[in-house]
Amino acid sequence: MVIPEFVSSRSLTLGVELELQLVNPYDYDLSEATADLLRLLRKKNREWDVKPEITHGMFEMATGICENYDDIFSQLDEIRQAALLCADRLDIGICGGGTHPFQHWGERRIYETPRFDQLSALYGYLAKQFTVFGQHVHVGCPQADEALVLMHRLSRYVPHLIALSASSPFVQGSDTGFHSARLNSVFAFPLSGRAPMMRTWTEFSDYFEAMTATGIVKSMKDFYWDIRPKPEYGTVEVRVMDTPLTIAKAGAVAVFIQALARYLMTEAPFEEQERDYLVYSFNRFQACRFGLQGVYVDPSTNEHRQLSEELLETFANIESHAIDLRADAACARLKDEVLKGENDASWLRHQNAHMESLAALVQQQCRLWRD
Repeated sequence: MVIPEFVSSRSLTLGVELELQLVNPYDYDLSEATADLLRLLRKKNREWDVKPEITHGMFEMATGICENYDDIFSQLDEIRQAALLCADRLDIGICGGGTHPFQHWGERRIYETPRFDQLSALYGYLAKQFTVFGQHVHVGCPQADEALVLMHRLSRYVPHLIALSASSPFVQGSDTGFHSARLNSVFAFPLSGRAPMMRTWTEFSDYFEAMTATGIVKSMKDFYWDIRPKPEYGTVEVRVMDTPLTIAKAGAVAVFIQALARYLMTEAPFEEQERDYLVYSFNRFQACRFGLQGVYVDPSTNEHRQLSEELLETFANIESHAIDLRADAACARLKDEVLKGENDASWLRHQNAHMESLAALVQQQCRLWRD
């Protein structure tokens, strides 16, 4: 099988996808209302990108091509408001967060599509455990080789993005001790983690053809990498973020990636190399487990620093690019969270300490998404 042609797109344009939770208003467990919600949304005859996810109780909404934060926010907010109106008709709630705090995977049902049925048959119980919720950000690239370079350069910043967006401390009724427990579910899949080091589209095409020849891979969707090229869109897709609790946070994370990509493609102080990946899994784990307080090992110098220090230095490095992209205000809000040592995971833990139950916490998440 031949890899799809890489479609040229405008540099640094953005697309944002958010996977969201549907909950009932009684005990705030996940609700099997995905099909009904999508039916009502599609009756509005708008060209919104909304679709089911692998189990009932989930759905995804996505922007079109965006230039900046205002584009992202307005597109996501339009779908959010419409989805909330439809949810009110169905008497269900919608919220963000990387995991539902107490749903049990054994109670989930696979959403009926050929692909989801195939994944369920292949992965067994892992398919139902994949009831987790992430944010994906697409960054436009004019050329395929440039997309691969950007993919590898961004890989150094996977821990930064995990720590910024982490919002999944609770799983099946327990505090996991992680800031992003969601990524533990993703990492269970084969072909997850990092992409192999290839710098040219010719190399990547040869790799893709070899993998499809084995029968393991049928399309690019079978690569669950943290960052992957998306040739049919002409983008690099960053996939490590938990779904934030608000669309304002989702938009801020997206334009942080945009400014970071511009910095990396114009003045990066390093060249991508295989050595970068020696500490990749360690840095990734530290971000998932400890969030902003995690340890980051610099692949070039082997220096150990706290992720919050790394992030503050990154904000300084990308500041001029953020200003040019009109992303400076959104990045400043993220920087303020880092200075306070806060992310959505810490907010959830703080709220839960004052709540009578995890159901009350989900209710609060729904209020935050609505307001």
